[in-house]
Amino acid sequence: MSALSAALSGVGSLRSLLPGAHAATGSAAATAPTAGRTLTPPAQLSDGELLDGCLAGSRLMQKYLYERFAGRMMAVCLRYAQTTFEAEDVLQEGFLTVFKNLASFRRECPLEFWIRRIMVNAALRQHRRNAPLVAVSDGGDYPQDLAGEEFTLSNYNFEELLGMVQDLAPRYQMVFNLFAIEGYGHKEIGELLGISEGTSKSQYSRARAILKNKIERLDAQRPHGFR
Repeated sequence: MSALSAALSGVGSLRSLLPGAHAATGSAAATAPTAGRTLTPPAQLSDGELLDGCLAGSRLMQKYLYERFAGRMMAVCLRYAQTTFEAEDVLQEGFLTVFKNLASFRRECPLEFWIRRIMVNAALRQHRRNAPLVAVSDGGDYPQDLAGEEFTLSNYNFEELLGMVQDLAPRYQMVFNLFAIEGYGHKEIGELLGISEGTSKSQYSRARAILKNKIERLDAQRPHGFR
């Protein structure tokens, strides 16, 4: 994924802002293996070992942690963004928050879950900054309620699904992701976005209707046997 490659290229500048980075400068223990010692391959390190290394100020462990989760978190950020550049900004902001708050992680949940929540919060902050600049509605005429109507997304690849979600008006996109994917309730979404619970429900229904319409058009364009 080109977006992921671009995001990973920023790890050097990101690491310069990490806790312990300046203290670790010039420290062989923080930046290089001890003579004669074989480093454990990154893939064999547990999340807890990566976390301990980061808290000790090891730049290498900070790099490994970033690389372990950057791809998965970029996929999260892309769902909330209108463009790849915006997703990369959210990813960068999110990881800065991750590294600044690693010491507060109590290990009561998987590290990936904790990082994912931070990325979602970074996306919410980006949405609030952009909210005055974008329209809430896409101007379409869609039903308020789709109770009982379901459609499957399993027949579509990531790029197709991502394109459909990114084409939603920003508020619809945000509500759809928070409810359908992250599992937030409409009351909580309303509090996060500064809207009523009823508005969250209505905008989720509209988002589903828009996606259903896009899926039907996509299916109509596909040759028989490829649906």
